[in-house]
Amino acid sequence: VLELEKMGFEVEASHHETAPGQHEIDFKYADVIEACDNIQTFKLVVKTIARKHGLHATFMAKPLYGIAGSGMHCNMSLFKGKENAFFNEEGDRQLSKTAYQFMAGLLDHARAFTAVCNPTVNSYKRLVPGFEAPVYVAWSGHNRSPLIRIPEARGLSTRLELRSVDPTANPYLAMAVLLEAGLDGIRRELTPPPAVDRNIYVMTEEEREAAQIYDLPSTIHNAIKALRKDPVMIDALGQHIYGNFNEAKRMEWAAYRQTVSEWEREQYLELY
Repeated sequence: VLELEKMGFEVEASHHETAPGQHEIDFKYADVIEACDNIQTFKLVVKTIARKHGLHATFMAKPLYGIAGSGMHCNMSLFKGKENAFFNEEGDRQLSKTAYQFMAGLLDHARAFTAVCNPTVNSYKRLVPGFEAPVYVAWSGHNRSPLIRIPEARGLSTRLELRSVDPTANPYLAMAVLLEAGLDGIRRELTPPPAVDRNIYVMTEEEREAAQIYDLPSTIHNAIKALRKDPVMIDALGQHIYGNFNEAKRMEWAAYRQTVSEWEREQYLELY
């Protein structure tokens, strides 16, 4: 934290998280490109300081079995001049029509942009129930189980928090698809489904269907398939980046499918 502050970062919070050796550091918001630059600089500083002390800092999404993985929650606002375009004092939950349309765009494209925001085989070991990571495409004002949460702050601090992204994501690509998803919702004047202000993990499948809640992809393979069907997200990446990204992830999945894990040996070796 001290090194980051020397470099001009405004660190707003630093605390231990739920897993052993897991820490969260929050720094002040910035315009999207500067925010992406800050994320990359932050990772470099953390790894360098750890190495100087004979340690290794990892941003792997799920390094250990049975405990919470590491996320990179993205808080997003839009501004018109100096005014927060997501804030409307008279609106439902004091959110503007623009905020709801932007959120609806994120929900509409969520399955497709998951491949970019959760880009490794290991990313999907984090996106499972019970470990404070979202599994379902939904939103809420206070509930932390959906994909999108609306933090309580209003006025200039009004924002949407997308909770699925993990730190293995390339922030420049992630922000490109997230912004395009939200802006597509504004262009198409989409409306989000009703908020889900209860724990989705304890809802039955029938209750989730009635509430228009569906699952995020459960593997990088399924996520890439969803991305392949979404021309808006492909255009956000550009054909060159999309083509290379798609091929790299296809090869990663093919390599993973050929591995045999210790879990499989423990489960099946003696049984069969």
